[in-house]
Amino acid sequence: MIDFFDYKNNLSPAKGMLLVSEPFLEDPNFDRTVILLCEHNEQGSFGFVINQSANISLKEVIEIADSNDQPLFVGGPVEHNTLHFIHRFPSLENGVEIMNGLYWGGDFDQLLSLIDTGQATKEDVKFFVGYSGWETSQLEEELKINSWIVSDIRNPDLLFMQEEKELWKKVLDGLGGKFSIYSKYPSDPRLN
Repeated sequence: MIDFFDYKNNLSPAKGMLLVSEPFLEDPNFDRTVILLCEHNEQGSFGFVINQSANISLKEVIEIADSNDQPLFVGGPVEHNTLHFIHRFPSLENGVEIMNGLYWGGDFDQLLSLIDTGQATKEDVKFFVGYSGWETSQLEEELKINSWIVSDIRNPDLLFMQEEKELWKKVLDGLGGKFSIYSKYPSDPRLN
């Protein structure tokens, strides 16, 4: 018997790559999620779930201009008392480049000024409460049991798309082949 949902990760994870949860991942924190890896090295891995809304806005957490409200996303199950952001501003002091045209962190006051003056919008910056992290070799072990599909689609526009619920499907479709079929698989096959 051929297991259609069996696959081999041909790509090794690296900074700027995406981790796409496999269709049957049992951890509810990562159900149909896409994670942007901001760091991956011998000490471990770190990134943000980019398609899971926190159902609150930035102005509910800190004071910003009402005219430019920013949604918050759940970056992962670790340290929900922390606030992180990715952005497209190379001039933002202390930002760390993740891939060409995309940065993590930097001078928060400088970013708030850009938001308050309307220079930074939802298409330029994304905020996260918490993050996703793996200890040394933990991510590699999860890849061996096919919990994640590694994608090298390095497109900052994709990360800022407004239809975050569709992002998981869009990334899998972009991988083609059997991954396109995975993207159409229902969350609960019993409801088919």
